[in-house]
Amino acid sequence: MQNTAVLSESWCGIPTSSSASHLNFQTWKQYFFSRGCKVSAKVESLCTITSLFLHQQGIRGLPKIKNNYNPATWMLEVTSASVEAELGLDFATIYRESPQYQNTIELVRQVSEPPPASKSLHFPTRFPQNSWEQFLACLWKQHLSYWRSPEYNLVRFTFMIVASVLFGAVFWQKGQNINNEQDLMSILGSMYSAVIFLGINNCSTVLPYVATERTVLYREKFAGMYSSWAYSFAQVTIEVPYTLFQAILFVALTYPSIGYYWSAYKVFWYYYATFCTFLYFVYLGMLIVSLSSNVQVASISATAVYTILNLFSGFLMPGPKIPKWWVWCYWICPTSWSLNGLLTSQYGDENKNILIFGEPKTISSFIEEFYGFRHDHLGLVAFVLLAFPIVYASLFAYCITKLNFQRSASIVMDCEKAYGSSTATVYVIPVLIPMLYSLYILEVTVPGIAIC
Repeated sequence: MQNTAVLSESWCGIPTSSSASHLNFQTWKQYFFSRGCKVSAKVESLCTITSLFLHQQGIRGLPKIKNNYNPATWMLEVTSASVEAELGLDFATIYRESPQYQNTIELVRQVSEPPPASKSLHFPTRFPQNSWEQFLACLWKQHLSYWRSPEYNLVRFTFMIVASVLFGAVFWQKGQNINNEQDLMSILGSMYSAVIFLGINNCSTVLPYVATERTVLYREKFAGMYSSWAYSFAQVTIEVPYTLFQAILFVALTYPSIGYYWSAYKVFWYYYATFCTFLYFVYLGMLIVSLSSNVQVASISATAVYTILNLFSGFLMPGPKIPKWWVWCYWICPTSWSLNGLLTSQYGDENKNILIFGEPKTISSFIEEFYGFRHDHLGLVAFVLLAFPIVYASLFAYCITKLNFQRSASIVMDCEKAYGSSTATVYVIPVLIPMLYSLYILEVTVPGIAIC
């Protein structure tokens, strides 16, 4: 039935009324028969009509085709089961008794046997081009695809501009107007809001785009056009200039409006931390797609990841205040390093005295004591911020290469039957995350409690 369907679609999909197109069907028929397809009644019906069409325009008793009528439509109409029952015909029997059936079988037998002294077709490599040429071809393809995808790029750039203007308006000239701990926490809040909301927007918008590109990859990889590695590295590379431009827009709009200290050193650090943050959120979205069977599953998984990135960012609960059995989540959470880089680069070297809970302290000492951010560790922060996008991009390339969710279609169908949706495969994630969150809140709010 599957082969019959493919053959029928191959013929019925021809949107032309030209009689010459029927000759192509004979070639397709011989190909599928040579592949071991069974001659079902439907296929033989199609073969009968197409073979006799040019000669007598149908079988005795069948209505003749009208002028300028699509042969494919006419063929499907006259070969239906109702027409067979009405006229008492059996198209499969008619075809088996025709001379063309014997000729076709003989032709298939002849073309199935290789000529004497012939050799099997062999290619030295799987793909026609080397890895570098594949990468360049995929990169140019991604360039054209990104340029022609305003629903992806234009939307995220518009969101970036609007959000940056809002951040600048809400925190207008607050950057140097710091007199107590609340003022400093408000500045950290602006950084936290930018990291979380803009990062989540980047991660969410890339999910459907990469899911669509992955489908194209499956088809073109099967056709032998390029490897998964070439595609994945091209997909990763093309995001860099767009993310660079995003970071430039964000810094140009927020840095002067919030009123941070003007220094080339501080501006560079602000831009570097912002760029790395936006980039690892984009690559994180790609990685989630590569681990998911479809975009719906990826969206649910991403929501669970956002909870972790928000909870262990160091804003809701500073790093030194997190219990030691949970602090490892803080150290591996990329958003905590982003806030570390942003806040420490701007205020980690400021020795201005402010009131901290009623006591005078310098800004730098308060940041080190309360948040654990040290200015002399900025080099380590820079390295970690660069490592996150590299690790996510590498994992994305590896998972795209090793995981093929076309093969798991039957598993997804079983889940849909059992749970009503393909997203049932990750229903455990939204269940576990609130449980972990509840345990975490319980441990940090109830002194002396320890849950194993």
